[in-house]
Amino acid sequence: MCKDITIVQPQSNVRSTVSLREIASGVKTKYTLLYQKAASCDMSADALARMKRVADDTGALMVYADHYVVKDGIREAHPLIDLQEGALRDDFDFGTVTLVRTDVLREYTESQTREYEYAALYAFRLYMQRKGLIFHLNEYLYTSEMLDMRKSGEKQFDYVNPRNREVQIEMEQAVTEHLTIIGALVDNKKYKEPQFTLGDFPVEASVIIPVFNREKTIADAVRSALSQEASFEYNVIVVDNHSTDNTGKILREISDPRLVVIVPERTDLGIGGCWNEAVYSKSCGRFAVQLDSDDLYSGTDTLQRIVDCFHEQRTGMVIGSYRMCDFDLQTLPPGIIDHREWTDDNGANNALRINGLGAPRAFFTPLLREVGFPNTSYGEDYALGLWFSRTYRIGRIYDELYLCRRWGGNSDADLSIDKLNKNNSYKDKLRTIELLARKKMNNQ
Repeated sequence: MCKDITIVQPQSNVRSTVSLREIASGVKTKYTLLYQKAASCDMSADALARMKRVADDTGALMVYADHYVVKDGIREAHPLIDLQEGALRDDFDFGTVTLVRTDVLREYTESQTREYEYAALYAFRLYMQRKGLIFHLNEYLYTSEMLDMRKSGEKQFDYVNPRNREVQIEMEQAVTEHLTIIGALVDNKKYKEPQFTLGDFPVEASVIIPVFNREKTIADAVRSALSQEASFEYNVIVVDNHSTDNTGKILREISDPRLVVIVPERTDLGIGGCWNEAVYSKSCGRFAVQLDSDDLYSGTDTLQRIVDCFHEQRTGMVIGSYRMCDFDLQTLPPGIIDHREWTDDNGANNALRINGLGAPRAFFTPLLREVGFPNTSYGEDYALGLWFSRTYRIGRIYDELYLCRRWGGNSDADLSIDKLNKNNSYKDKLRTIELLARKKMNNQ
């Protein structure tokens, strides 16, 4: 044990302001070791002394460390990631225990006027981010039992679960307060309105499908796009990213003048780079509408409804709702993903807290050409959503428009901790970029 640290295990809801206030008033030591999860935890022999030493040496207000987890009786390494300025996700993984400065915890609880039932720890973390250093120690200092055994592809939708709505409302309040204090809040009263008469386009809309080695699904996706019934002309642009299976052959066998197949000259393109090939091509329509190569539109009116939404809501980007399903189109948990947590007043700000904005996504092409997609195969759509929401209203359609078919080859079905960390780090980087851009915009 370390005489300068008091270990606090949650006896009640440690996420509440009341619980944090009780902890802060009762602890007399310089540091408090907070259990953030109800899992059992076996600290290594010198873990507490090591965390305290690092906090003393760096002046950190909080220290968290890598650790091991026991999963099905097997111990596995569980590395964590560094906290960036834009890492505003309320589900950021700090591990099972964190060492915090007691005086800062006390200062926070004494200054709070809002009483949280669920978001107090999250609000406290944001408070520490504003006040000083939160330090990630890349050392394995303890072993913890893994309680949530679900696959990563199932956990990622917790924030859109209606049963968690009260929690999410509080989390949104906390991040909105944080963005206000640091000068990064978006004011939707200052939004620009897109001019839909700009530009000369061959068709009104283009369905864009990047593809690589999807011989099992590409024909279904293309037929779904070509079956759309609309009052305007549209085409379907498939960017075949040098598939090595029968994808190219299948595309050549589809005889329809509305189908445009692009094979890029470059061989270093991700999904975002393939989108750019389509968007900047002479075939692209006034509106660019997403369809992934293993998914389907729910009906023949999806494209019409999306284009109508642009005009009705005067938006630069439109996002619909989708249903998770298997290849027999049977619904999979959590079912409909409609992102009803998005509000017209605060959606742009809450977007920095959550990990996705929904699908299908569609863009007003002249604006999309101003920024382009990052050349990645993960998070490229989220980056565009953040960029658009900074300056333009995002239109929402909360009815099901899209079928997201989950299968073994999906990129997000179940990820290793290394892949999950890589993805989360990248999205945190996107949030950091956007946070800095919003501060700059507000300063100007």
